[in-house]
Amino acid sequence: MTAMGKWYVIVPLLAVLAAALWFAGSAWVEFAGDIPVYGYFAIIGGVFFSLLIGGGLMALAFYSDRHGYDDMAGGDRGNEPR
Repeated sequence: MTAMGKWYVIVPLLAVLAAALWFAGSAWVEFAGDIPVYGYFAIIGGVFFSLLIGGGLMALAFYSDRHGYDDMAGGDRGNEPR
């Protein structure tokens, strides 16, 4: 990919990130007064456990691929495309 081609990917992704951050910030300010203290703990716990489960599942996927559990049945076919 050329240097200019990379910018065609990076700039829209940064624009989507900026829009998502703006939306999250405006929603946070709009609803901040309505969330009790235990709600913040629920949000933090939900984010933490979501990241924990997602990271664990990705680790299992990489472990499974690394140890050959995802290979085709019927012998060693490491040279064939998947």
